[in-house]
Amino acid sequence: MERNLINVMEEIVTTLVNVAMLSPDYQTFCPCSKCRNDIIALTLNTLPSHYVTTEHGRKLIFEQLNTLENRKWINKRIISAIHTVGKFPMHDR
Repeated sequence: MERNLINVMEEIVTTLVNVAMLSPDYQTFCPCSKCRNDIIALTLNTLPSHYVTTEHGRKLIFEQLNTLENRKWINKRIISAIHTVGKFPMHDR
C-alpha cells in the first residue's frame, strides 16, 4: 500500500531552521546534521502537524501557514529548540 503523506509544517520548519542556523546569531551553535535534526524534531513536537496527500493540498496549506504571524510563532519555537539542543547536545563534542 503506497502512502504519499506530506507534513507541510515539517517542510516549513526545516527551511526556517536551515535559514536560522546560517544567521550570525546562531553560528556558534553546532551545525552538524544530528543537532540540526534534533532542533527540527524538537520544534515539530511543539507544533501541530499539517499532513496532506496531494501537491494541490500542499500548496493550499503552505499558503495558509506561510504568513508573517505564523513564521514568528514558529521561529519562537525554533529558537527555543536551538538553545535546548545547544545546552544538551546528543553527541560528543
